[in-house]
Amino acid sequence: MPEPNQYLATRLRAQRQQRGWSLDRCAAETGVSKAMLGQIERGESSPTVATLWKIAGGFNTSLSTFLEPTPEPDSGPLYRQPDTLRQQPAGDGMLVAPLFPFEARFGFEMLELTLLPGYERRSEPHESGVIEHVIVQRGEMELLLEGHWQPLAPGAAVRFHADRPHGYRNQGETPVVFYNLIHYPAHKPDS
Repeated sequence: MPEPNQYLATRLRAQRQQRGWSLDRCAAETGVSKAMLGQIERGESSPTVATLWKIAGGFNTSLSTFLEPTPEPDSGPLYRQPDTLRQQPAGDGMLVAPLFPFEARFGFEMLELTLLPGYERRSEPHESGVIEHVIVQRGEMELLLEGHWQPLAPGAAVRFHADRPHGYRNQGETPVVFYNLIHYPAHKPDS
């Protein structure tokens, strides 16, 4: 598998060209500057998770689309180990392990996310119909839903409409680990 920055560069360029978008159009759709998009496409910049999510949102595709290739269909069991998948894009306070990257035939991606102490992320709404499932594995976190931060302890599970503003934060002194299963609507384009 190519290095994460090189894979991202190739994937971003392919997604943009597939749609016939210029860098200007891509910047308008994603809310990420043309200069930053150009740096990412040249492999000169490692964007934060927040920037990657903006890019994915602008393309109406999954985050994992830009992290690694889609698994081969019907290749047998798929074994994944978070320790070998975990990435910390651009020194961001969130680590991402794409346990099960998005596949159109299943309609979801499953991520293991780690929030470092003091990390807060307010997410823009995803496309209409996107549903998130959050399951806290370790630590205590807060989830922003309907304008209020909700405390979540280990083992807590929440399902919510992610096409509305939401967020995640860790106000504790130790990392928080949770699983995030993101289900996309059936009309979702292939990744």
